[in-house]
This record gives sequence, structure tokens and C-alpha cells, in this order.
Amino acid sequence: MSNWQKIFESSTPVRAEIVKGVLEENGITAVIVNKKDPVYKIHGNIEVMVLTEEAPRALKIVENEISF
Repeated sequence: MSNWQKIFESSTPVRAEIVKGVLEENGITAVIVNKKDPVYKIHGNIEVMVLTEEAPRALKIVENEISF
């Protein structure tokens, strides 16, 4: 995943799904990477990744269009 960049991180899967959905509505390919511990589920986060070339645009969308 060297050509992917993390643009959002949360401990809540629902927030990551919302961010992914908004990015995809704007034509940006996004994937969710679950880095939570599979046993305890209290350690780690969920990351939203986009292609490096789409990262600047994706960051602007996250900053300006999404609020929790």
C-alpha cells in the first residue's frame, strides 16, 4: 500500500464508513483499513486511505465537508 495515504483515523467504524462514503460520492477511491486488535477491540484504530495523488483533495473534503 505504498501508493496509499491515510487521510482519516477513528476508533469508531461508523465514522470511517461515513468518511469513505463522502469521498466516494466525490469520485475519490477510498478503502478502510481496520487496525483494531481482533481480540480486545479496544486497541487500535480504523483508517481511511486514499491514493496518494488524490490525498490533497480528499483532505480538503474531510476538513470542510465532514463534522462529527
